[in-house]
Amino acid sequence: ANAARLCAQRKTVVSYGFSENADYRGADIELRDFASVFCVYLRGQQLGEAVLNVPGRHNVHNAIGVIALANELGIPFEKIAASLRKFEHARRRFEIKYSSDRFLLVDDYAHHPTEISATLRTARSTRRKRVLTMFQPHRFSRTKALCHEFGCAFDDADRIVVTDVYAASEASIPGISGQTIADEIVRHGHRGVSYQPRLDWVHRDVGNMLSSGDLVLSLGAGNIHEQLSILAADLVIAEKLKTIVGEEGDVRLYEPLSKHTTLRVGGPAQFWVEPRNETALSELIRFCRDESLPLFVIGRGSNLLVRDGGIRGVVVRPCGGDFDRIDVDDNEITAGVGAKLKEVAYAGKASGIGGLEWMEGIPGAVGGGLRMNAGAMGAQTFENIVRLRYLDVKGNPHTKSRDELDVRYRNFPLLERNFAVSATFRGHAAPREQIEERLRESQEKRRTSQPIAKSAGCIFKNTDSIPAGKLVDELGLKNSCVGKARVSQVHGNFIVNDGGATAADMLELIAKIKATARAQRGIELETEVQIVGEPA
Repeated sequence: ANAARLCAQRKTVVSYGFSENADYRGADIELRDFASVFCVYLRGQQLGEAVLNVPGRHNVHNAIGVIALANELGIPFEKIAASLRKFEHARRRFEIKYSSDRFLLVDDYAHHPTEISATLRTARSTRRKRVLTMFQPHRFSRTKALCHEFGCAFDDADRIVVTDVYAASEASIPGISGQTIADEIVRHGHRGVSYQPRLDWVHRDVGNMLSSGDLVLSLGAGNIHEQLSILAADLVIAEKLKTIVGEEGDVRLYEPLSKHTTLRVGGPAQFWVEPRNETALSELIRFCRDESLPLFVIGRGSNLLVRDGGIRGVVVRPCGGDFDRIDVDDNEITAGVGAKLKEVAYAGKASGIGGLEWMEGIPGAVGGGLRMNAGAMGAQTFENIVRLRYLDVKGNPHTKSRDELDVRYRNFPLLERNFAVSATFRGHAAPREQIEERLRESQEKRRTSQPIAKSAGCIFKNTDSIPAGKLVDELGLKNSCVGKARVSQVHGNFIVNDGGATAADMLELIAKIKATARAQRGIELETEVQIVGEPA
């Protein structure tokens, strides 16, 4: 308004903007199909409606300036408006990188607090469910000088991931980093901010937050847009996976596998997928085969150690729906691979079927029990199996009897490349009191012989000459630790997570135990726990 009044005092100066006093004034701004529609007035008289194929009040402001200049040069408003409608915004200025019914990904060069605030207001005006922001500060000197202003610039973002400073040839300044801005945003009162020092992990952090209806905005003058491009490429695949599993299934990007293993360590799954039925699993297998995507199946995450870099490709957990179903027929129980082994044991109890009580002590699901031929109390999974249903590498179904299967100690080779769907277990008729007593025995044995802390179960296979736990005890390695990974004092064949352990800690401790056994006893210990994934 002040600028407009100053311009009015000079005959050779023309003002523009949103003020009532401006010569060229924009008004009635609307967002339609991601374009800005607005009316233009010249000294109170309407020139007409203009359409700019870029959202945002600040972009409209710039467009009004262009209209004013062109009109003063004698170009008719109709021609100006027609040309403006054809305008394609500059690269990295609210540039759409991915758009679907569920998600919108936008990149913008904004790196100054004023620019950031304006761009976030534009993002908010799109009326998306949430605005998720990844931000890379530009230059250490700017980060230090405008720290407070940055803290106030992100009010229109629901979640913010700040990475480290893009130096742009500057030397670093001690005490100044992306954490500086994250802390300032928190001081300003925002609680949805986190700091990710590794630029190459930013897309993971933001991608795992995604839910339908979100807009993701990358901000910064450096190379943060590359992280958005990675996220966009993975979203293309994730949306196809979601189509396969349907509304009842679940698909997540970069899901931390530490949330899905009993050891509570491990990096993310690039694509985490939960199908609910055999048809969806079959289609997933075919899709991954056609797209050359690695496919790994996980159960309840016991007997599994995932490295800190996580697993590339699709990690499938068949659960819910048909996969959790348990049916009883006479002395046989058919269970989907997502059902807990413990639930099979208790289904047996409810129906008067004995011989399955040993399953009470196994924390995993049927699928994991099959894959590893899990056992307890002197029993093994395939001692009770009568039939197995599985899908081959092409997604085709097969059913085989126990006699047709090659089963080994703590290993079932068929499932190294194929995918179990369900299994039928056979027990025997038994009095309910007897079953309950054996279940109590299993519970008591587990309580007294196994640690209650987070673990993956037995780490090593027993050797021919000595049980692995006894060997570790004799080597004096109980309670030894690396980081937050520790050999259990209760059982030498268990490594527990004392809270905050990494897979690297676990692997280093495993290597230490193996080296000690080799050096002192000449014994080569073989891991029973399945070790998968990539290092960080």
